[in-house]
Amino acid sequence: MRKIVFLWIMLISVSICAFADGKASFTATAPDAIAVGDQFRLSYTVTTQNVRDFRAPSIKGFDVLMGPSRSQQNSVQIINGQTTSTSSITFTYILLANTEGSFTIPGATITADGNQLVSNSVQIKVLPADQANAGTSSGNSGGGKQSGGTSRASSGTAVSSSDLFIIPTASKTTVYEQEAFLLTYKIYTLVDLRMFDNVKLPDFKGFHSQEVELPNDRRWGLEHYKGRNYQTTVYRQFVLFPQQSGKLTIDAARFDASIAKATQAVDPFEAFFNGGSNYVEVKKTIMTPQLTINVNPLPAGKPADFSGGVGEFNITSSINSTNVKTNDAITVKIVISGTGNLKLLSNPEIKFPEDFEVYDPKVDNKFRLTNSGLSGSKVIEYLAIPRTAGTYKIPAVKFSYFDINTRSYKTLTTEEYELHVEKGAGNAAQTIANFTNKEDLKVLNEDIRYIKQNDVTLSQKGDFFYGSLTYWLFYLVPGVAFIIFFIIYRKQIAANANVAKMRTKKANKVAVKRMKQAGKLLTENKKDDFYDEVLKALWGYISDKLNIPVSRLSKDNIVEELRNYGVSDALIEEFLDTLNNCEFARFAPGDDNQAMDKVYSASLEVISKMENSIKH
Repeated sequence: MRKIVFLWIMLISVSICAFADGKASFTATAPDAIAVGDQFRLSYTVTTQNVRDFRAPSIKGFDVLMGPSRSQQNSVQIINGQTTSTSSITFTYILLANTEGSFTIPGATITADGNQLVSNSVQIKVLPADQANAGTSSGNSGGGKQSGGTSRASSGTAVSSSDLFIIPTASKTTVYEQEAFLLTYKIYTLVDLRMFDNVKLPDFKGFHSQEVELPNDRRWGLEHYKGRNYQTTVYRQFVLFPQQSGKLTIDAARFDASIAKATQAVDPFEAFFNGGSNYVEVKKTIMTPQLTINVNPLPAGKPADFSGGVGEFNITSSINSTNVKTNDAITVKIVISGTGNLKLLSNPEIKFPEDFEVYDPKVDNKFRLTNSGLSGSKVIEYLAIPRTAGTYKIPAVKFSYFDINTRSYKTLTTEEYELHVEKGAGNAAQTIANFTNKEDLKVLNEDIRYIKQNDVTLSQKGDFFYGSLTYWLFYLVPGVAFIIFFIIYRKQIAANANVAKMRTKKANKVAVKRMKQAGKLLTENKKDDFYDEVLKALWGYISDKLNIPVSRLSKDNIVEELRNYGVSDALIEEFLDTLNNCEFARFAPGDDNQAMDKVYSASLEVISKMENSIKH
């Protein structure tokens, strides 16, 4: 029996060791900031228990009140048959800060599992003592909004403007048009701030704004401000791009705060069960001060090909091939990279030869938001198709922007390409070139017309036009044409009199016209206008098709109406999904261009299906 128990213990030990982490780590932790007179913990943790020769560094600038004290931690978990074990040893010092300044405590050393390890060093900023409780110690500053030398607010339920406030700061107060700067809203508190019931931020009139994504778990730290030590954290951050020159004002923001305030309990029984104190909820409205930003206009002498770019940029180009055949597509890629107002740049123009068929460029934005603006690249692909054989030059592209560092305009030039086009399959003798705007059409290679060689009919001298067949046809043909026109016109009047029928008949034409406008807005990357136009097209199409005013339409009643017209449930659900996706994508974060492309394609497809499905 003893052998079985012994073997069982050995198996468990081997299993635990097998699943334990193979390499130990050694880390040091301490608060980032404390106040003079505060006590705090300095801890060294090693993730194994096979240790020896722990050696602490020389701790300068602090008094060692206690330590090192040694504590051990063990835990074993069995989840789904998997056994994991963790064990560690922590060496802890209690230190007292007595001198203001910034201090670095070097790493400690230890031998763990036979290997010598060195911990990280820690940086600690010692702030002046709080004027409200100078000379007293706040105890351990390990965490929480009331620790770390931060004095509590005055007694009672009132919360003064010095107990809790929010300060907006701008990384720059004097900038150029389109120059990015960072706006930060920072909380300063001496009280137990629980939440904000309502927040009303300014609309940033005169600026293009983008919010910086902050971590969900805000990190609080100690900061000395006007003689007091406050717990602080960054609440919101925005990168702003001024769109006009002059003195622009960032209006005050409003925060409705909910605060937990400790009060002394009067009832002895209540005091016994609540530790002698009680908490009440206090409401406080905080208004931030206004900020004034001085925006200088861009200097005079803008280059003719100025892109509107402000920042630091670079441009490169590439072509898929310089030897192609007629009717083969070529792709010229322009990449604008750097930091600045990348999203607001206008696309550079490539002057392709006249008899090339050129399509609208495809733009792919690959940038992220930083404190200095948008950083990354903007990739623009131009597609063109040569229709005639020959040798052509695709000229270099010029890109001009305003450089923030040198405070001057810079012009960058890409590479020039020589394109060799050989005659390919198909007849390119007569070419209709369709240019980027899809409206200017030109007939090429027909400036010299061929001579007509048909038989020529001659008439004898003295023949008269009067009385001939041609003479009578001049009377008969207009008369017959007038009668036909009159009959068609009467039918058209009768059809137009039926307003409902005309609306139904023209529903698809009106929707297609709106989607064309949405396509232009998609190319111009006007997000809000694009989604408005797509929604108008979808709702307007159903309104015209069902002969129901838009004001009376809803997602609920169109289901029944469409079923009456013979539309399948699957198509009805697809139409409603398209509406919902459009409304969701309008306000959703992420890649705007990709979402807009999907919404545009889905809307075109569902309108086409609906047109083929609705029965009259």
